[in-house]
Amino acid sequence: MVKIISFWLELAVIVICLAIGGRFSGIGLGVAGGFGLAVLTLGFGLPVGEMPISVVFIIMSVITCVSLLQGAGGLDYMISMAEKILRKKPSAITFLGPLVSYIFTVICGTSYVAFSVYPVIAEIAISAKVRPERAMSMSVIASNMAVCASPTSAIAAAMIAITAPIGVTPLSLLAVTVPACFLGVLIGCLFVYKRGAELADDPEFKRRVATGQFKDDYVLERNSATATASAKISVAIFLAAIVIIVSMTSHPELLPHIGPGGKAISVPTLLQIMMLATGAIIMVACRVPRDKLDSGSVFKSGLVGAVGILGISWMTDTFFGTHLDFITDVFAQTLIQYPMLFGAMLFVTSMVLYSPAATAVALMPIGVSLGLPAEVLIGLIPATCAVFIIPGGAQISCVAFDRTGTTKIGRFGFNHSYLIPGMVSLIASTILSLILAYIIF
Repeated sequence: MVKIISFWLELAVIVICLAIGGRFSGIGLGVAGGFGLAVLTLGFGLPVGEMPISVVFIIMSVITCVSLLQGAGGLDYMISMAEKILRKKPSAITFLGPLVSYIFTVICGTSYVAFSVYPVIAEIAISAKVRPERAMSMSVIASNMAVCASPTSAIAAAMIAITAPIGVTPLSLLAVTVPACFLGVLIGCLFVYKRGAELADDPEFKRRVATGQFKDDYVLERNSATATASAKISVAIFLAAIVIIVSMTSHPELLPHIGPGGKAISVPTLLQIMMLATGAIIMVACRVPRDKLDSGSVFKSGLVGAVGILGISWMTDTFFGTHLDFITDVFAQTLIQYPMLFGAMLFVTSMVLYSPAATAVALMPIGVSLGLPAEVLIGLIPATCAVFIIPGGAQISCVAFDRTGTTKIGRFGFNHSYLIPGMVSLIASTILSLILAYIIF
């Protein structure tokens, strides 16, 4: 009886810390997790769990490489290419905007890069007389869903480290998430294609025009400078490295065998080595200035994410590692019989933590320990993308970018422009992901 009471008290500590960390997000997740770890170990006497060393090191290696890509001008080059694509067919902005946001995030592994194209998407929609809410809402959702499909994202790093022991390769993981999330986003775009009144008939837009709040003389400032050779080279080097990494890690016979016993190098270790080496090649070949090595937005956001994952993962591993036998006895059969309950756990946790990667790190190891099959774990990855439920930086910024007022965050916070399109895309992506996972695995 004492053990059961202790279990629920300790679980309450985790829930409270997750709620506090989710409230502040960023490094707030990390320090809230660290506080929970202190309570569990120093207060309840639990043995300290394992630090998520592999996951954190992969994230740090990847963001270092992407930061050097940014420093070399590679990200700016891709942004200029995206803008050209968007402006060629303005009437199709409801599809092209989300598509560009999706591709950007898949390549770079972080949704922050899509911030650069959101203002462009808004202004192109206005010039084409298309209701901006349609393109803006789905562009944010597309960027969120693309995180699960990116080989360089933090959640990919986490899932590679977590599922490697049960035989999941990066290629098989991406073979599920890339098409599933892309098709889910496409379904979302179809859903919003005629959603809401046309721009000319929208009451808020007409009010802004009548009061002079909206003026159609806005000129979007953009970088029209010609891309340098270094920027183009950096993108080519980065993409080539991604292809090499995915190819090597998906075919065990291609993995280098090192050491006295000739043991194959582990996938997480190879990923860390290759990302750091790729960053070095970009740095030297493209002559990245010293002041741009770590001053970009990608490096800061990546480190913030790593700190958040460190605290949350260390806390949850301490709790679940101690009570694994009890959890297995009570919940294993239920979750195996009804895996959608595990998907619901992922959904709610990601909504609170505001991070797909932190959600995966917190819960996916439990799924592995409980014996959930690989097809379920991989198939439910899109369920970790419920970060759009509570409006964050991207949602709030896009409301500001839409000068027509069609993109909104309601009085109650949850009734915003992104909620229903996000749910449509997330549910569709999860269903498709499960179908593909059962076929592939």
